[in-house]
Amino acid sequence: MCRSFRDDPVADDVLDRVLAAAFRGPAAGNTWGLDLLVLRDRETRAYWGVTLPDPEGFAWPGLLRAPVLVIPVVDPGAYVARYGEDDKATSGLGAGEHAWSVPYWWVDGGAAVMGILLAAEDEGLGALFFGQFEHEGAVSARFAIPDGRRSLGTVALGWPSDAGRAPSRSAVKGRPDPGDFTHQGHW
Repeated sequence: MCRSFRDDPVADDVLDRVLAAAFRGPAAGNTWGLDLLVLRDRETRAYWGVTLPDPEGFAWPGLLRAPVLVIPVVDPGAYVARYGEDDKATSGLGAGEHAWSVPYWWVDGGAAVMGILLAAEDEGLGALFFGQFEHEGAVSARFAIPDGRRSLGTVALGWPSDAGRAPSRSAVKGRPDPGDFTHQGHW
């Protein structure tokens, strides 16, 4: 993950390829309940004004230079509606969000974010996915995200600065050994 960016713009063709990767993953029931809100220039400044009104002392000031912010937004209602259609009605998932033991809008949205992150890496861009947490409502209001839609977080995109790939404090934990979490045939 990249936490420090140059302020050089990302060319439209590069950004288009990165964003297209979000739509190459799974979509339960072929629902496609995902939208991408893409912010550039003054919109990125407005985003930071909502989520970080006082950047003094912010641990990652180079993050604020990211020329593109992408907000993946899922529509749980689209999944409920799709699973209420004749070919999916027997699943019972059309009854409402409560009927979903696994809310696939989060699953499909997470796959879309991963597509963006991998495509950004392929293009040589830096990328960082981070949560909006308590700012989700304010971000939704500021950018007119329709009611009922949910933001997964935000993806910062841009050309990494020399310090862009410096590890976060949590990176000292390292990556797990997959063998510790992979169970073959039984737990």
